[in-house]
Amino acid sequence: TRARWSCLPASSPKMSGNSSELACVYAALALHDDGVEITAEKISSMLSAAGVTVEPYWPSLFAKLCVGKDLGAMISSIGAAPSAGAAAAPVAAAAGGGAAPLAG
Repeated sequence: TRARWSCLPASSPKMSGNSSELACVYAALALHDDGVEITAEKISSMLSAAGVTVEPYWPSLFAKLCVGKDLGAMISSIGAAPSAGAAAAPVAAAAGGGAAPLAG
């Protein structure tokens, strides 16, 4: 839907690599959010409906990357991993070394 693509220009010439990647990410996330299987054809269709032009390999690449992945779990785990310092302290304490110094 057009509302989901408000961050992209209304009519777009062929996008650069980073913009193409981002457009495909948004399309894949929108498909996932709607509970629709993520395919190259569906990503291409969404981009076309939004007036976004990307190199033809991008939708196929992203569709292949999504096959067999639990996108819901990936989205839910963003920011859930402990920082390196927080993870190192219990390991060092368990080894009898006290808190590990933070890398600076």
